Amino acid sequence: IFCYIPMYGVTLAFKEYDYAKGILHSPWVGLRNFEFILMEPEFWQAFRNTIIISFGKLITGFPAPIILAILLNELREGRYKKSLQTIYTFPHFLSWVIVAGIIKNLFSSDGAINNALVALGFQKYSFLADARLFRPLLYISEIWKESGWSSIIYLAAISGIDPELYEAAYIDGANRWQRIRYITWPGIKPTAVLLFVLAVGNCMNAGFDQIFNLYNPLVYETGDI
Repeated sequence: IFCYIPMYGVTLAFKEYDYAKGILHSPWVGLRNFEFILMEPEFWQAFRNTIIISFGKLITGFPAPIILAILLNELREGRYKKSLQTIYTFPHFLSWVIVAGIIKNLFSSDGAINNALVALGFQKYSFLADARLFRPLLYISEIWKESGWSSIIYLAAISGIDPELYEAAYIDGANRWQRIRYITWPGIKPTAVLLFVLAVGNCMNAGFDQIFNLYNPLVYETGDI
């Protein structure tokens, strides 16, 4: 209902939209709309940024929940483990409006980071106005917000691994790193491959909500998508 039925709206790209006639009855114009947008320099800048940011998030963000799940699984104290999992999962439920507000309060010219720099005798720095720092800021905030939630899938996969494998490896003298390498990782590898394929299929989604709430005219060169 919400994904396939609205796809008739794709035809709008080949039409001259008329409010009175609606999408279905608006006149066809062929590829004229595509010719118009491909002639715009801003389009190619936004297209390039979309590709770079999407694959940057894929490279930096995809391994994060796997590593987090493995680290949580290695904790022996159950109550401490559950507390950490709750803390890491909580940011997922915050909207990007709230997260962007937190980031701006931290990194703005009058934010906590700059106030700390001044207190230590350094000069203020315009973090949010530096185009070179904008993409790393996107990657880090994405990891902070979503890695805890995404790690739930891997923790579920890890829980399906036979505990006797760990016991046998421990008796045979395998250390913790070897148990992770030869038992935990092979156990979650099929899940990781499946989620990676799905993530690659979503590579043109660079995260509109995140970027719209964080960027400004000074970082359009590297942030506009």
